[in-house]
Amino acid sequence: MARRSRNRLIVPGAEQGMRQFKAEVMRRQGYAVDPSRPDDVKYEVARELGVPLTPGGDNGNLTTEAAGHVGGQIGGTMVREMIKLAQQQLVDQQRQ
Repeated sequence: MARRSRNRLIVPGAEQGMRQFKAEVMRRQGYAVDPSRPDDVKYEVARELGVPLTPGGDNGNLTTEAAGHVGGQIGGTMVREMIKLAQQQLVDQQRQ
């Protein structure tokens, strides 16, 4: 049975912006990202990590650890970038 993500964005309408942010961050990491389908980058990340994640296939054989490696690679990269952006905003505010 497929699980639905429990992650919910607090700001209504932010989904598109987050998808664009993910695409840009992962593109800068060297991944080929289709801007209209940025979530598909997980398959490229999985291949790189040796995780047998297949599009549209039965991925029920994946361990939680393997799936976590893929999600962690993507999410961790996005969080690091968000922290850099926030730090830069603080520096910019102090200069004003």
